[in-house]
Order: sequence, then structure tokens, then C-alpha cells
Amino acid sequence: MSSRARYPPPGMEGGRGSYGGINPNPFHPRNPTQNDMTRGPAPGNMNHQTFHNPQQQQWLRRTQFPPPDLTVHEVEKVIQSEAVDSSLQDWKARLKLPPTDTRYKTEDVTATKGNEFEDYFLKRELLMGIYEKGFERPSPIQEESIPIALTGSDILARAKNGTGKTAAFCIPALEKIDQDNNVIQVVILVPTRELALQTSQVCKELGKHLKIQVMVTTGGTSLKDDIMRLHQPVHLLVGTPGRILDLTKKGVCVLKDCSMLVMDEADKLLSPEFQPSVEQLIHFMPSKRQILMFSATFPVTVKDFKDRYLQKPYTINLMDELTLKGITQYYAFVEERQKVHCLNTLFSKLQINQSIIFCNSVNRVELLAKKITEIGYSCFYIHAKMLQNHRNRVFHDFRNGACRNLVCTGINPYLFVL
Repeated sequence: MSSRARYPPPGMEGGRGSYGGINPNPFHPRNPTQNDMTRGPAPGNMNHQTFHNPQQQQWLRRTQFPPPDLTVHEVEKVIQSEAVDSSLQDWKARLKLPPTDTRYKTEDVTATKGNEFEDYFLKRELLMGIYEKGFERPSPIQEESIPIALTGSDILARAKNGTGKTAAFCIPALEKIDQDNNVIQVVILVPTRELALQTSQVCKELGKHLKIQVMVTTGGTSLKDDIMRLHQPVHLLVGTPGRILDLTKKGVCVLKDCSMLVMDEADKLLSPEFQPSVEQLIHFMPSKRQILMFSATFPVTVKDFKDRYLQKPYTINLMDELTLKGITQYYAFVEERQKVHCLNTLFSKLQINQSIIFCNSVNRVELLAKKITEIGYSCFYIHAKMLQNHRNRVFHDFRNGACRNLVCTGINPYLFVL
């Protein structure tokens, strides 16, 4: 059997790399007497070359400048690398993107520097989760926070609610986690159960192509279930300070390898209710840790905390004003006995599709909801003393338009963005 019958040239069924024993290094030209391509001069043009097919033309381009000292093993690695690159070029085309968000966007999220998420050299799997979540480009707070957080620096960031703060710390947290190290590496502290559920869901959606285990734990849920869950791998823990501190003191939640602490709604976490628990948790973490603090407002207590626990923090302040652009606020000073009459006037004079009314106590919520119903308007209410399943059901019905008005206590606003 002839050698040409056993080893087809490039461009035939053997394909690139099927050179067999004839030419072990495909980067060296083969015998010019072979008929793989015509190298003779074309009529009227001595320098013209004619190729039989594009594959042979591509093969010739690669042989024009052959690396003289490549071994067979190195050549194989080059070919494999090229094959991988070509297979990943269309990874964006395989994404399951959600429908485009056509809602009007204000300068709070559009006044960016023009960066792309790929500019931060994130893992491809994380980029896939970002795009499939519906994020197209980083918002201003994300542009400022993500590259700094990836360097390991502490951050003190101020930005308005609704401008992408959650993704601003979730993305670098997911990027820095070592999937092969089954220890808690990131803790995200939030002040309420609803915000914890929302934040953990964002982490799971952004990291759905990563092998990162996310756990959420808050007060009011089964402590036994949390203990059993912590006996399984957990990389990222989201929760309220009191519950996480309780699990840590029991020796179930081990934070000695936790290198990043995120404090969302930091102004509330530094209130007298939470600050002692937060500071105790920090003492369970390694001395070389990264702390990221995000909030819309920073009271005076933040400065004392920052001076004691943050190492040369990078300060980000995107707060020229508290209110999001496009939102107008009005303030009406009325006496207590005039409040229900004022609401009735607003409902009758304005065209209000849905409204959310906040009260500062559970009793006031139930009383106001009853009064609104009595004057002829549909009304639901939720507060902290209701079971979580009941609250979720009420808010689900409100979102679906079953009721026009919702009265609630101030701890529940995080439900509204779920």
C-alpha cells in the first residue's frame, strides 16, 4: 500500500493534523512535487498562485512562517488550543437571553463610562450568568465597584437604591470564590429576611453556570435545617447578623477561611440593633479580610466603624441626591386625625393604579387597612408578625393586580423588588 493511500493530504478526509508518518511536523511544507496544490505560475502572472479549496489555502498560510523548533507535542498543543478557541467564539450565540428590557432608563443607570463586563476578565461561566440575567452593560456603581473589589481592597460605597448595588458586590464575590475549596469564603450580611432571600436568588442566578453553593439563613426559620445544610459544602453565605452569629457560636458555621464580608444596607446593619452582632462576627474571620460596605445613606456611626475595621478603604460616592431621577416626592403635614381623610382625597382626586403605604407599627397597619376598606377601596396588608408564607402569598396577589393598595410595616420594602 502506498503512503499516499494511508495518509491523505490536508483538505481531504484526514483533515488538518492527519499527517501520519509522512510529515510529523505540519508546520513544515510538504514535498512540492505532491499534487495537493498548484504552485506553478499562472498564465500572464508569474507570481500568481491558484488553490483548489479554502482549507488548503488556510494550510498554506500557516506554513509560510514555520516555527523551526516546535516539537510534535508542542504542535499538538497548538492545534488543540486553536480548536478550543474556535469552539468558544460563538458562546454568546448559545446564551438563553431574557426579553430585552424596554423600560425607560434614567441617568442613574445610563451615565456610564462605556465599559463592558468582559473588560473585567471575569470567568466565562460568570459572564454567561450575567448576560442571561439580562444585564447588558455595567451600571455606574458596578463600573466603580467591580474592578476595585477584584483587587482585594476594602470599599465604602454610596449609591441610590435601584441602581445595581446588589450585582456590584455579587459579581466580584462570585469571581473570587474557589469552587474547589469547600469552605465558606464570602458572607453577605443584610438586615431583613426578604432582602436575604432576594440577594441569595441574585447570587444563584448570576452563578448558575458555576459550581458555587449558595446558602441563605435568617431568623424565623428552622435552625435545625440550617445546621444540617452547613454540614454540606457552602461557598457563599447570605443572612442576617443574628442568625449567622448564632450558628458561628455553635461551631457549625466556620468563618476562619472567609476572606470577604459584604454589608448591604450598611446604615441599618450599624444600628444599635445589629452592630454588636456584626462586630462579633468580624472577630471570627481572618485578620486579612476584605470588607465591602454598600448603602444609600451613611450616618455618623459609619465613620467609627470604618476607622476600626476597614484598611484604607476605597470610597465611592454616587449620591448627588437621594431620590432617583424620574421620581417626584411630596410631603404633606397633617394631624393624626386627618390622615385617613387625606388618603381618601388622594385616592379620589388622583388616578392611582396601585399604592404602597408604610406604617411604623403592626397595630397601625391593621387599623389603617381596615379604615381604607371601610371607605370603599380594596386593600391588603402585611407585617412582621405574619407568617412568611402568608406574606409571600399576599404580596404575590398584590403584584398580580388582585388589589390596588398594600399597607405594610417599614421592614418589608425589600419584598417589592423580588
